[in-house]
Amino acid sequence: MSGGGSRGSGASGGAFGPRQFQLVLLRRMADFQQGLVEDALRELDSGRAEMREANRRWQAMLRSPRGRGAAARYRSVLGPPEDTARRRTGDLDCDAQTWRLPLWPDLRFEVLSVRGGGPVWNEWLVRAPDAPAPPLRTVDDLTPWSCTVDEAARAFAPARPLEGSAPTRWGLTFSAPDAAGQRQRVVAEFSWGLLQRLPDVRPLPDADATA
Repeated sequence: MSGGGSRGSGASGGAFGPRQFQLVLLRRMADFQQGLVEDALRELDSGRAEMREANRRWQAMLRSPRGRGAAARYRSVLGPPEDTARRRTGDLDCDAQTWRLPLWPDLRFEVLSVRGGGPVWNEWLVRAPDAPAPPLRTVDDLTPWSCTVDEAARAFAPARPLEGSAPTRWGLTFSAPDAAGQRQRVVAEFSWGLLQRLPDVRPLPDADATA
């Protein structure tokens, strides 16, 4: 991670930009990884009070009856996207917009919306196109903040999505070998698309492990 901005730039009523948006992401991740979030706050020369204030302002923007649409809101906060591309996802033609966030230089924040100004249906962190994907071979490789939803799903296919406990949370369940080669049934939880924890890892029954 690398920082950006200085303490105090997120004061109430000031500009809400990339620094404050990073604090919003950290606020949700703090539910899982307080130590990593504290490290990130130090990189930003920030603290929990500024993080809470940024999240309060973000929630107010989401709830405002005069608020912008989601895609326009991200452009207002993050500026012009670094990249825009057309993507086919299932039956949908989508516009994919990505932004660079200083805290995660190897990742990009991606917003997928229905092509032609339609609604946003996904918003999360993904690997930057020029950044190497992490090696994911065993359960031990699945450390907090090490990978994104799509990377874990590809590495341990077939993975089954699980309903998250909040709009910015995702879950996956899949099988993966441990360091000794024994296959485990894994449940992985993600916030804003980034792996946070493995709340459930248990050996597969013999019949499933050899299937």
